[in-house]
Amino acid sequence: VYTFTEDVVLPTTYLNDVRFDFRVGTAGYAYITDSSSKGPGAIIVVDLETGNAFRRLNGANPTSPDSSFIPKVEGKILMNRNKDGSTSPFRLASDGIAISPDGKVLFFCPLTSRHLFSISTEALRDRNISDMDLLYHVAYWGEKGASDGMITDAKGAVYAGDYENNSIRKMLPNGTMETIAHDPRILWPDTFSIGPDGYLYVIVNQLHRQASFHYGEDLRQKPYSLLRIKIDEFPAPAF
Repeated sequence: VYTFTEDVVLPTTYLNDVRFDFRVGTAGYAYITDSSSKGPGAIIVVDLETGNAFRRLNGANPTSPDSSFIPKVEGKILMNRNKDGSTSPFRLASDGIAISPDGKVLFFCPLTSRHLFSISTEALRDRNISDMDLLYHVAYWGEKGASDGMITDAKGAVYAGDYENNSIRKMLPNGTMETIAHDPRILWPDTFSIGPDGYLYVIVNQLHRQASFHYGEDLRQKPYSLLRIKIDEFPAPAF
């Protein structure tokens, strides 16, 4: 159990996706996205030996929602629609996260954005680099679609959902991108996992059909689904 201090987990913090690397430090490190909807986004770095944790890229542009982005899912604009009839833009900070096979690069993206970023994990862990200077270590990979879940395979390819287009994308280390799945059943793909059987496993959680987006009416349809796609690749190692 790791307990975070108030300067790490803020009142607005939404602890979300996490990636582990047990090859650095004594017990390894964890990288967690703060997917806040009302406060600064960030990547939280955790030393698994000591439990010491700290925020990185706090409120920076790469971890923040894209204010010009208007998500459209199943042909409709996605926005907060409250029971009282009021509406507001849907904004969520850094969410999707994936780590390279050698643990040296962390890929990440805000949930309400189509952009993909990466950063050196060594730079993330180095407290001597200020957040302002840390921005110089961020690489921009371009648009890959609006994603929730992401993961990396053993060859360094990044798999990312595209919840606007019911799709899953694959990006090779050289930046080449392709759509590997497009299906109306892929309703908000999230929580990616690559199994030793060479399949990519994906849940579809119908997040956009929740009541908070439809004036209090829950439009989700059961049963929920776990999908798998044959990719003939192995998961990126963490040990």
